Amino acid sequence: MFHTPLLPAGWPRPKGYANGVAVRSGRMVFLAGQIGWDEQGRFPAGGLVPQTRQALKNILAVLAEGGAGPQDIVRMTWYVTSRRDYLAAARDIGALYREFIPNYNVAMSAVEVSALMEDAAVVEIEVTAVVPE
Repeated sequence: MFHTPLLPAGWPRPKGYANGVAVRSGRMVFLAGQIGWDEQGRFPAGGLVPQTRQALKNILAVLAEGGAGPQDIVRMTWYVTSRRDYLAAARDIGALYREFIPNYNVAMSAVEVSALMEDAAVVEIEVTAVVPE
C-alpha cells in the first residue's frame, strides 16, 4: 500500500474512514465537488441515496480521466443538505461506498450545508487521489 492510515494508539477505530492518511509519493489528482446528476444534468428520483450513487459514479469517471481509480483516493469531503437524512441513510450509503470504493483508508469529513449550488442537489463530494509513481 502506498498510503498509510493514521490511527493514533488508544483512539477508537473510525468506521469506514481513517483519521488521516500519509502518502509516500505519487501524482496528485484533485476532483471538484461531484454532485448526483448524470451526463445530461438530470438528477435521479429518490433523494440522497440515488444522488450519492450517481455522485460516486461521477467520481470514478473523473478519476479515470486523470489516470486514477478508487484505490487511489486518500481524502474525501462530503457536503450534505440534511444531516438527519444522511444519518438515516447511513447503512445504504455505506453499502454504496463499499460497492464503488474498496478502500477504507481514506481521510474523510462530512459537513451539513444549508444548500448546494444546484437547487436539486442534496450531496456533493470532493476527492483527492494520489496515484503511485
